[in-house]
Amino acid sequence: MTTTRWAAVVGDPVGHSLSPVLHSAAYRELRLDGYRYDAVRVPEGELGTYLAGLDERWLGLSVTMPHKKAALAAADVVEPLAATVGAANTLLPQPGGLLVAANTDVYGVAEAVRELRRAAGTTGRAVSAVVLGAGGTAAAVLAALAELGVTAPIVCVRSSARAADLMQAAHRMGVDVTLRRFDHAARFVVDADVVVQTAVAGAADAVAAELAGSGLRLRPDQVLLDAIYDPWPTELARAWGEAGGGVAPGWLMLLHQAAEQVRLMTGRPAPVEAMRTALVARLGDDGTRS
Repeated sequence: MTTTRWAAVVGDPVGHSLSPVLHSAAYRELRLDGYRYDAVRVPEGELGTYLAGLDERWLGLSVTMPHKKAALAAADVVEPLAATVGAANTLLPQPGGLLVAANTDVYGVAEAVRELRRAAGTTGRAVSAVVLGAGGTAAAVLAALAELGVTAPIVCVRSSARAADLMQAAHRMGVDVTLRRFDHAARFVVDADVVVQTAVAGAADAVAAELAGSGLRLRPDQVLLDAIYDPWPTELARAWGEAGGGVAPGWLMLLHQAAEQVRLMTGRPAPVEAMRTALVARLGDDGTRS
């Protein structure tokens, strides 16, 4: 009799999560019979209670909002990268009841940017980068950019006061961030090798309008990774692509961070292309939810 092995994504809300699509596709491709991945709604403040019910059947948990910081406090061991970023998106039960917190968001962003730059025909080091927004995703983006060799990015924010947590994370990483006003972002992104848009849907529409009205041409190896993938394309993605730059939606970093989670939870290399196929089938050819 096959013993069921469990994994899940926990968050609130969580019904929209695409993690079950990605992980389930990986289990099928790897022929891991009896492995199951679900989405579980865990309200804010209740993560510890949920974790107390895990047993030896559990492979791990993907952690989404609002639990990424709480996951650090709940873990017995925090991997250095998660501690540096200040958030964990992965919890891994270990023999003896220990719980390890990890962060695969950094890997997801770095791999997505690498893939995007390869598609644009460049494999050299990125020199400059601009990050739009200072929310929860931005710290992982800074760590990923540092891996790619960019340690002095510009971060465009609406309020420098709201960037305090991000600046603390940047200090831990040894990253020298320059803050600029969000409404001045267009003047900075046009010179960047890499732009990562982390703000909410619609936040960068004014930046897009300014780019579209400028008549500027971008190099193909100037790439934009937009954290938004629904609706797609965003106004910024459309303007960037029409100006000649390379563009990818946020599902690309979702794919790669999930692939790293599969590796950590199963001990097997993730079947990235099978996961990609399943994700694109769910989202539709235009990159939006079907």
